[in-house]
Amino acid sequence: MQNVPIRSRRPLSDPDAFYRNYVSLRDPPESLDRKTLLLTCIYKFARHEWVGITAAWEATPSLANSENLTDKISRYHLAEEFCHIRLFHEMFRTMQLDRVEWVPLGPIMQRVYRFLPYLPGLLLDAPAFVTELMGAVFYRHLDRAFDDIFADEPEARERLRALLREIAIDEVAHVGQRRNFLGPVGILYARLLMVPIVRAFFRDIPESRLLFDVDQVIRDGLDFDYGLVTSDMMEQSWVPSYCCTGPCP
Repeated sequence: MQNVPIRSRRPLSDPDAFYRNYVSLRDPPESLDRKTLLLTCIYKFARHEWVGITAAWEATPSLANSENLTDKISRYHLAEEFCHIRLFHEMFRTMQLDRVEWVPLGPIMQRVYRFLPYLPGLLLDAPAFVTELMGAVFYRHLDRAFDDIFADEPEARERLRALLREIAIDEVAHVGQRRNFLGPVGILYARLLMVPIVRAFFRDIPESRLLFDVDQVIRDGLDFDYGLVTSDMMEQSWVPSYCCTGPCP
């Protein structure tokens, strides 16, 4: 995609508004146009992912030092997540935003993300599953938003969609991977965590309330089914066999 770049026909109406608000919202969100709101929302979502996977990478054994298959799978999983940040970054370049920097979160949230990877699996696996599921659901809502918000930029819109699709293919597989760590009690625990985790996450992204129905994101997470994933994506992703209603891809 970098070798065949696609750029929007015109820059944002006020690029300075994006740069002023993408790390931390400084202007009233109602004063920003929807393109700017969506792009700052994407950055904040991806920024949390970047901080979280960086902390997990530091806490996870390298492949050479991995003692079991689970550690090796986790290492590959995190490598895929880092690729997502490159794909998100290309989204901003597609919209002629070439000065985006990845900035750490505040000191409290940085400590929280550094602490989480050291929790025992009993406490970590369910919230980790919820965050992957939240991502898979959010990307579906984001894909639908592209049609409306970038209707006047068809080429750029389809490039944004193609970049998002690469991320979503991995995310669907990560949902299945995390599901493997959960038994019946873990699934119940995850369902209980869905509402507070999603609400807390999007509370830190104030633009989201003007763009998405967070309650619907929660409902979609609780009702998630692989049958909702398009067949072409399923062919390129991975699903546990016990989650398939028919032959798995």
